[in-house]
Amino acid sequence: MNKLKVGIISLGCDKNRVDSEIILNNLKYDYDLVSELKQADIIIVNTCGFIESAKQESIDTILDMSKYKEEFNCKILIATGCLAQRYGNEIMQLLPEVDIMLGVNDYDKLNESIKNYIENKSDKVYSFNYSNVKINEGSRILTTASSTAYVRIAEGCDNLCTYCIIPKIRGKYRSRNMKSIFKECMELVQQGVKEIILIAQDTTRYGIDLYGRKMLPELLQDISKIDGLKWIRLLYCYPEEITMELIYEIAKNNKICKYIDIPIQHISDNILKSMGRKGRKAEIIQNINNLRKFIPNIVIRTTLIVGFPGETERDFRELKQFVNDMKFDKLGVFKYSREEGTPAYKMKSQIPEDIKVQREGEIMFLQQKISQKINRAKIGKTYEVILEDKKDDLYFGRSYEMSPEIDGSIYIRNKSELKIGSIIKIKIVDSLEYDLMGVVCDEFSK
Repeated sequence: MNKLKVGIISLGCDKNRVDSEIILNNLKYDYDLVSELKQADIIIVNTCGFIESAKQESIDTILDMSKYKEEFNCKILIATGCLAQRYGNEIMQLLPEVDIMLGVNDYDKLNESIKNYIENKSDKVYSFNYSNVKINEGSRILTTASSTAYVRIAEGCDNLCTYCIIPKIRGKYRSRNMKSIFKECMELVQQGVKEIILIAQDTTRYGIDLYGRKMLPELLQDISKIDGLKWIRLLYCYPEEITMELIYEIAKNNKICKYIDIPIQHISDNILKSMGRKGRKAEIIQNINNLRKFIPNIVIRTTLIVGFPGETERDFRELKQFVNDMKFDKLGVFKYSREEGTPAYKMKSQIPEDIKVQREGEIMFLQQKISQKINRAKIGKTYEVILEDKKDDLYFGRSYEMSPEIDGSIYIRNKSELKIGSIIKIKIVDSLEYDLMGVVCDEFSK
């Protein structure tokens, strides 16, 4: 008897991607996994429910996939993830096309749920339990480039920012056991992974709940001992939680990319206070200066929110000046999304949408000019680049300065064959707005 075919669409953040990869691994024994959704008998949409645009994308994707029941092979449509966790009952009523719906703490029920639905098609299957304890971990089927993998070191969040719904979806902050993380990294490297990207809602708080203190520097030391691992990358490090111990570890450890992602969100103390952020302007600037002082060539990425309730023209000018002064290597901007169930939802002085759009555009225009200048300065420099893919004789990859999918790429035109997944030396010969062009200067791969 032929196995049913399963395909998955993973939306949202890298933490959601890890969940999707665990799901795929758990299903591989009973089903054939396919990347072409037109062939799939079962389609899973792993949704995001963080902000309005993500929720709409999730709903639109579910509706698009529901058409595959009529047009192609789909017999069972499944919704999982944050949107299912947050709005499970409503979605079951509003989207009858969904046959099975599971929240973020019920992925282990997926196999059983599919079997139960097949046996009794008249009954919808749904479960979205809240948990402050459960952590999704285990073997995965990677959906990234073969050389790169995300490793989630903690689940949930305790920061309680007034605009954020994550604690109500994912629960309290809970760190994974260090031995479990090390074992996962070891297995990934044995599969050929060269770059491990550590993620959590707040990576800098790792260990504080489990070991009584921040243990990220110790975790980095352990992981860096794995033979064959070339790069360790840090994302989602809250600026106020960055310690000198962490800075020193990044500086001295050759395997840690001199790259850090710090979600600042704003710089006005008034807005930071309204957001429920723990850090303030002076502390944020001091930590940025420390990073740049003690880590030569550090690349700093940040994200900002414009249009938060009560953001005055003065607050926005202060933010814009900060961006101009700091000259971040990488920067993303989000318009504030008013999310029901958060304290900020009820705040007065909500900002009109047109002003949010205008402020977003102003920051991005400023950052584009900064990025172009930074990229032009890279021409003539040589980098180690991890090759990710190719089309004809055009290869593309990333240096330590680039995180996958968000920071651009380095494009290399080369007629001779280069090994995908290898790390080679590339000389930069031209720059684009966010991307770079390079030529091979050493084909010896690592």
